[in-house]
Amino acid sequence: MAAKDSHSDRMQRLDSIVAEARRSRDAREAGYRAQALKLYPWICGRCAREFDRANLRELTVHHRDHNHDNNPADGSNWELLCLYCHDNEHARQLEAANSGAGGGARGTVATHNPFAGLKSLLGEDEGK
Repeated sequence: MAAKDSHSDRMQRLDSIVAEARRSRDAREAGYRAQALKLYPWICGRCAREFDRANLRELTVHHRDHNHDNNPADGSNWELLCLYCHDNEHARQLEAANSGAGGGARGTVATHNPFAGLKSLLGEDEGK
């Protein structure tokens, strides 16, 4: 029975920690999101889609330097992006980081030449 109690206690502590982290994140996001929505027109900075109160939840705040803790009051690190453009921006950043780190598919060079001896083979056939 003691094992069940300790497991239950651990789960309650874990739930409490997760709930506090979510509250903290929501409060932080609500602060800079509310500021950004007051500063900027409700238009996606990339695709120029316009938003109103009915679909405002689809407009996100993007941190230009990708640091979510860098929230200057003048909004200089923010831009409003729709969900799609925001996802696209982060995907582009990941691709750029990956291509620079390991060379990726574009960085590899083919070393095999399937036609290496073709000219000599054709040249021998022409002479016969």
